[in-house]
Amino acid sequence: MSDTTTSGVTRRDMLKATGGIAAASALTGMLAPHVFAAENNTIQVALVGCGGRGTGAAGDAMSSKNGPVKLVAMADAFEDRLKSSYNGLSRSHEKQVDVPEDRRFVGFDAYKKAIDCLRKGDVVIFATPPAFRWVHFTYAIQKGVNVFMEKPVTVDGPSTRRMLKLGEESEKLGMKVAVGLMCRHCEARGELHKRIKDGEIGDLTLLRAYRQQGKIGSAFTKARKQSDPPELEYQIRNFHSFLWASGGAYSDFLIHNIDECCWMKDAWPVEAKGVGGRHFRGDYVDQNFDHYSVEYTFADGAKLLLEGRNIENCHQEFASYAHGTKGSARISSSGHFPAEVAIFKDQKVRAKGQRGSKDDILWAFPPDKEPNPYQVEWDDLLAAIRQDRPYNEVKRGAEASLVTAMGRMACHTGRVITFEQALNHADKYELGIGVDSLTMESPPPASARADKNGKYGVPGPGVTVKHELPFDEKA
Repeated sequence: MSDTTTSGVTRRDMLKATGGIAAASALTGMLAPHVFAAENNTIQVALVGCGGRGTGAAGDAMSSKNGPVKLVAMADAFEDRLKSSYNGLSRSHEKQVDVPEDRRFVGFDAYKKAIDCLRKGDVVIFATPPAFRWVHFTYAIQKGVNVFMEKPVTVDGPSTRRMLKLGEESEKLGMKVAVGLMCRHCEARGELHKRIKDGEIGDLTLLRAYRQQGKIGSAFTKARKQSDPPELEYQIRNFHSFLWASGGAYSDFLIHNIDECCWMKDAWPVEAKGVGGRHFRGDYVDQNFDHYSVEYTFADGAKLLLEGRNIENCHQEFASYAHGTKGSARISSSGHFPAEVAIFKDQKVRAKGQRGSKDDILWAFPPDKEPNPYQVEWDDLLAAIRQDRPYNEVKRGAEASLVTAMGRMACHTGRVITFEQALNHADKYELGIGVDSLTMESPPPASARADKNGKYGVPGPGVTVKHELPFDEKA
């Protein structure tokens, strides 16, 4: 992937990290690069964020061929989620789960307690809502532990600048850091990427990506009732509904399609323009659109067209395609795995299940030979730890998150947004102001304060042009 500028990290950004980045920088000269060398050859893992993604990641870690791996600590803001995750992992990996009650931590500072249970060379999994990623990563750098962090790793420009700086610090310390963009570890997509670079479909001019489905995750939320949890807890439990917490449904779910397409192009887009809206709002009060259409443009003029939709009873498609001057390719089909990649002799690239002559297919990766990329990404990380090989995906993960946010910003503001604008927007533009100092008693960030009717600010293209949402940063 070609380098892109990371200029614009201001002194204010550095200071806003509660001294964490500065503290991490000070540690650079104190902590020597570390290698996993435990006498019992077991890599210990702590899980921070015990929802479905975190539980799945911990399971993949313990299933790796590059074990042995043991889960030794767990942390979550909410006890019920930690308990559910612990019970599930204990059943599926009984001999590898060693998390007594005194190593199960609940609360906003629970991540520190879980990380403190690890040794240098062990791994912490970050699978909380993305808004907290830079906060938790700062502490991991201070403690010198390896990291697996779920995507997206940032939600806006300020958090991306912060994450890029932290990534540099983690590289200096020799930390191994993985980002959960598992499609990059897919052998089938990797072979397709090589063939595209070798010119099998000619010059790449157009990429297309689709994630069209019904409602997803916690992206569609109704007003909080008196019987519901307090406001901040309610928002964190429904984090897909609030841009500050997750970047919304756009950032959290469309990032994989965007990233795999940019991989095939070996470049990030330089600008984005798009449209979107909300056909069916009803009683929902969340901050998402239910459909998005974005045109990304690369430096050479090539395009990536992206369509996302979360509306029931419509055409559904979950796939990515590439078009070149000599042919076309299917990057993925019907989800992330199996990818079912293929190269076609013409521009009539076909989705999974569409009819066509076998003669139209020039090459295809056998789906039954394709390893699960969710598992492969863990095998790769653990191999790098054991062999002490350089392994750090922070920069690529942060830039993929920024490119995703760039398209979201374009739709929400109605403006053309460049990569540089998305990264270096005015310092005040931050959806999750103050996330590093939240407590259970705190109000939510200013971008998600409910009005007297329990409704939140929503994007208004052409109206909310300086920010994606109508809010007062000083609130």
